[in-house]
Amino acid sequence: MQENTGAGYPGDAGVTDDFDLAGVPDAFQRLWTPHRMAYIKGGQHQFKNENDCPFCLGPGRTDEEALIVHRGKTCYVVLNLFPYNPGHLLVCPYRHVPDYTDLTVEETAEFAEITQTAMRVLRKVSNPGGFNLGMNQGVVGGAGIAGHLHQHIVPRWGGDGNFFPIIAQTKAITQTLDEVRRLVAEAWPGETDAE
Repeated sequence: MQENTGAGYPGDAGVTDDFDLAGVPDAFQRLWTPHRMAYIKGGQHQFKNENDCPFCLGPGRTDEEALIVHRGKTCYVVLNLFPYNPGHLLVCPYRHVPDYTDLTVEETAEFAEITQTAMRVLRKVSNPGGFNLGMNQGVVGGAGIAGHLHQHIVPRWGGDGNFFPIIAQTKAITQTLDEVRRLVAEAWPGETDAE
């Protein structure tokens, strides 16, 4: 860790915020994801209720239009429209609830089961070395759509966090969302496969 002498670094003034975070060396590494700015700029208040929530509207569309890969009884799986990595999935309850504690016992069980199945399917389809699983709860917790609970399943590979997003401010996604949706949906086990 470099010592902060207070002198600053060339170009710091243009990138340092009021809290002196970006230009001041400290113990934290910054993960810059400028490719997600299109999503962030939409703002937290872009979806006010079930009538404009994409997670409520999606199941009313075709799987191809909504990028849905699996429909369960109480929950479904959809591709993230702004993925961190190819195959980035979201598990969503059909009900418009904001918090994990709002799920019923039945929803919680299917939510967990679908998450496990999604991981198995992604391993089969794209052989990731690991996963990031997570739910951001509430606006302060970082939820992009705080009004409708969703869990992220992000497949990870060695080297997927390379220099490209950091230096070139670009994230290379090697497949179209249509291709990924088709591959995952086709590999999802049917009712007879699960028995």
